[in-house]
Amino acid sequence: MAKKKAVHKKVSKPGMAGKGKAAPVRRSAGSQDPLIAPMKGATSREIGHVQLEVARAGTARVKRMIYPTGFRWSVDMKPVVGTALCMHAHVGFLARGEIHIGYADGCVVEYKAPQVVAIDPGHDGWVVGKAPAVLIEFDFEGDTVNRLGMPRAHRHS
Repeated sequence: MAKKKAVHKKVSKPGMAGKGKAAPVRRSAGSQDPLIAPMKGATSREIGHVQLEVARAGTARVKRMIYPTGFRWSVDMKPVVGTALCMHAHVGFLARGEIHIGYADGCVVEYKAPQVVAIDPGHDGWVVGKAPAVLIEFDFEGDTVNRLGMPRAHRHS
């Protein structure tokens, strides 16, 4: 049985961080938040200010997207993609942050981590608050809607 590596965090003593403020967690120079650390076996790129990493899992893709604070699809991605709205379906897990999804009919869906997301094609989206949003997504490229049984466009039941 392998030994677990001890993780030591240096936390300020109570009262040192200032009244009403959380004490900072200090990491050594070599440690990194595993949620945003480079993914082994994934390809990495930036598109429309979003850090995107993609890995294959059978016929599916597993993607980690890090959306920066202030990100809005209609501002940051629309010029890159060239469509009025994002026409992809998104299914996954919002691991950090908060996002809002707006549809053409005026409907807005709010997601706040930790939460499962299922986003229909034909949407705008934006990061809410002062923290980046981290979304772990599963897709089948152009066949996501069919393979996951998603609607082709947003609708109300």
